[in-house]
Amino acid sequence: MEIRVDRARCVGSGLCMMHVPAVFDQSEDDGKVLLATAHPGPALARSVRAAAGRCPGRAISLHDGAGSEGSDGADGAAGTERAGTTTGSGSPA
Repeated sequence: MEIRVDRARCVGSGLCMMHVPAVFDQSEDDGKVLLATAHPGPALARSVRAAAGRCPGRAISLHDGAGSEGSDGADGAAGTERAGTTTGSGSPA
């Protein structure tokens, strides 16, 4: 499973971070979602799916290994990964 987030759609509610803090973080600058990892292990899959389904901005999308969307979320969302130190704009975090 690959997680992608669309920071333009994120409303900064923090629900994802509260549900799965090992995967989701929140920017101190704008309060929007950041990823701790885009590829969580199988043990977190159920929790990640639940967080994506509860996202009020529908900013979280889940994709299978082939890159197709596998769950509710934003289509074609751009990823933002804290560990990779990139933001949705491609500039350093």
